Amino acid sequence: MKRRKFLTGSAVTASGLLMGINACSTKDGKKVSEDNSVAKIDKLAGQTIEQLLEQYRYHLFDDFLPFMDKHVVDHEYGGFMCNTDRDGTKINTNKTARYEGRGLWVYSFLYNKLKKDPKYLEIAGKSVEFILKNEPTGDNLWSGSFSKEGKPISEAPVVIYEDLFIANGLSEYSKATGEDKYWDKAKELLIKCLKIYNRPDYGYVVNYGPQAEHAKGPRVLGHWMVIIRLVTQMLEYKSDPELEKIADECVDAIMNWHFNPEYNLFNELLNHDLSRPEGPYSQFAYTGHAIETLWMLLYEAERRKDKELFNLVAERFKRHVEVAWDYVYGGVFRALVNVNENIWKVDKVLWAQEEVLIGSLFMIEHTGDQWAKDMFVKMYDYVINKYSLKQYGYPIWILTADRKVTFEEHTARVGNFHHPRHLMLNILSLERMIGRGGKVSGLF
Repeated sequence: MKRRKFLTGSAVTASGLLMGINACSTKDGKKVSEDNSVAKIDKLAGQTIEQLLEQYRYHLFDDFLPFMDKHVVDHEYGGFMCNTDRDGTKINTNKTARYEGRGLWVYSFLYNKLKKDPKYLEIAGKSVEFILKNEPTGDNLWSGSFSKEGKPISEAPVVIYEDLFIANGLSEYSKATGEDKYWDKAKELLIKCLKIYNRPDYGYVVNYGPQAEHAKGPRVLGHWMVIIRLVTQMLEYKSDPELEKIADECVDAIMNWHFNPEYNLFNELLNHDLSRPEGPYSQFAYTGHAIETLWMLLYEAERRKDKELFNLVAERFKRHVEVAWDYVYGGVFRALVNVNENIWKVDKVLWAQEEVLIGSLFMIEHTGDQWAKDMFVKMYDYVINKYSLKQYGYPIWILTADRKVTFEEHTARVGNFHHPRHLMLNILSLERMIGRGGKVSGLF
């Protein structure tokens, strides 16, 4: 199948704000350009950026991490027992490959980027020991779950997410320890996952979309999403031509193939040959994954210093956030089951809201975009008022909820990835902004 050219002239006709230029009036009434790269960002969400940073650091260091250390981290055998209630009560002590990879990444990134506390590296190291003792052979995938001691208790899943998250954790752990063998292992896992993903009979089944059969060996936006983030971070550590090629293929698949110009949204699922499916999945747009994928592409565009890509991604990020916004109760919906019939899944997961905050603040940092400022303020106020459990006498934040984010006394799981990732990435953005005296980065 012939691939489309990555960027077309019509595709990059971004607004003035996307290009980092605002219009302002001169004394004679004519419009002139104002370069946002010299603008200053003094306040966000009604606070100075220093005060906002202080709040973010509280949510990470004084709220989330102490709860994890006391109730979720297994200091004896290593790993993360995420099946924990709001008060720290263990529902069970099982661990999963997916949450091991995610937790390993969180504590490695925390050590690398925010605070070189040996206890963070120790937690990451014990997770590595826990997960690697059950490493599968050949092209097999990791078992889905394990006992507290590390005995496999479920079959390996047919999807590649678990192994990709383990690769993500190992690549970050490599940076923390300076041991390239973990980076090499991450690349090995990535190549294995791509080999499985490229099989025409790959057995992934969407469980959050239309209740219908879809083609074998589908191409999945959520898969490209995890792959591009892994590759971006690996390439920040060391150059690798093979990974650069994979990054290009991810960007092409996401921006050219999954994007549906009929309604200017991303389809979550395509046929194996990247053609559009017929039937219900032709109308399925998983807006949560799209928003998450797009902020990751903003980071990839920043790594490449690619202004044209950054602007196009920002334009599509805005589009998906606006379409997914709940104008009745606030926040964003995560899944548009049928575009033409406007059928949504109306639950409100925390991670989807936090992806908006990551992308918006990154746009503010690099372009001073006014839409991004307005959206960040609106979403930040929403999540603090709705998801923080402090108002109910508990630590950390609500993970999943109904449309109104109704509080429930008990929960079945603590999230060990999306929430701390949001806090850490935005702490770093705010620190960079403060380091520049509030000025837009001038990257481009």
